[in-house]
Amino acid sequence: MVPALAPGLARAQQPARRPADPGGPPIVFVHGNGDWAPLWINNLWRFESNGFKRNLLFPIDLTIPNARSDDSKPQENRSSTEDQMKELAAYVAQVKKTTRQAKVALIASSRGGNTVRNYLKNGGGAASVSHAILCGTPNKGIVISDTMLVGSEFNGAAPFLKGLNAGANDLVAGVQMMAIRSDKNDKYSQPDARFVGSPGKPTGVGYDASELRGAKNVIIDGLDHRETAFHKLAFAAQFEFITGKPPATLFIAQEPLPVLNGRVTGIASDGGYTNLPVAGADVEIHDVDPRTGERKSNKPVHKKTTGADGQWGPFIGHSDATYEFVLTMPGQPVTHTYRSPFLRGCDYVDLRPQPFGKGDDQAGAVVIMSRARGYFGVGRDKFSLDGKVPPGVNDGVPGASSAKLAFDAAPRTVAAVLNTETIAARTWPAKENHIVVAEFMN
Repeated sequence: MVPALAPGLARAQQPARRPADPGGPPIVFVHGNGDWAPLWINNLWRFESNGFKRNLLFPIDLTIPNARSDDSKPQENRSSTEDQMKELAAYVAQVKKTTRQAKVALIASSRGGNTVRNYLKNGGGAASVSHAILCGTPNKGIVISDTMLVGSEFNGAAPFLKGLNAGANDLVAGVQMMAIRSDKNDKYSQPDARFVGSPGKPTGVGYDASELRGAKNVIIDGLDHRETAFHKLAFAAQFEFITGKPPATLFIAQEPLPVLNGRVTGIASDGGYTNLPVAGADVEIHDVDPRTGERKSNKPVHKKTTGADGQWGPFIGHSDATYEFVLTMPGQPVTHTYRSPFLRGCDYVDLRPQPFGKGDDQAGAVVIMSRARGYFGVGRDKFSLDGKVPPGVNDGVPGASSAKLAFDAAPRTVAAVLNTETIAARTWPAKENHIVVAEFMN
């Protein structure tokens, strides 16, 4: 199945003022394992703020984003490397046809880089790609082992990566290639197997596991696994590699009245997420006080029940407003998501339900702080939830992108803090099937 391009093309919104077009091919952004297109929002906005047209930026939603445990064995609601490669190939073909361009640039995060490399080497992609940028991709593997992650596409000793890594280097003729990696802060490029469930056991790889042999390799100190794709310094490297010049700005140019849209997607039977649209979901958006999270009115500023395409918009917002998104769908908790302001319009503001964890439904209320584009780094970042560092965030190499606390049922304001950003959320009763997420954009 190939995700439709029509929403991103037909509803492309152009800002009133734009810096000079820097030139460059259309860009396809490829997310990682279990992820989705919305992770690229800040990258899209920064490319636009430096002159790229919105209708040349395409973040793909790979239909089944989670990898198989063993790449060679069918697994329900999991995709193989072959599945991902074919889906990307079809999507690139659509982008080329729509934009009337002969080649695209590919920017990939984590597992997305496996898909890109497979497409270039084994799927005929080299003829359609000018640049390939792999961010935090475990090119050598998360492990090289006969006992851990056996058969996994992330194991350097398994057939998939052994095939990709055969040869003197990792280059593909005709494609300019670059890898962006952390110095020592990527949890999937570690000599110790702590992050694959075997602490103290050697992985067989080092801090350089995401480098590409023979390609341009950019090391950005201190970034975590996700930030190698989504941090503003990673964007700067991406922009310069594609255009041949550094970006004029790392700031996001604000649009006063951003047009927002996206899809509601669901949860598979095994508990993992899919990127398939969900029909019959109810979405409400409320304008809230940024200091307290309290609604400014009992009436939502937007309300819609999704159709077969899963789309909940479009909605014309304000870039200086703070919103609460409420998602109600059968079989899942009512999810209240309090978010950072949307500085620009975007067609990829997708929504997912947040399931309860073990014991959550017995709490008075549950609030989760989430950072999808990076991890919380103890000592590196300033972060708190209701004035506390919540449990579940590990020391050392950043490895957790969410954390939660339980509260009494009585409604009140809870502040989530990440460095210079604060999100005010309100508690909602868990016993009435409500759960709360404070979601940072950075």
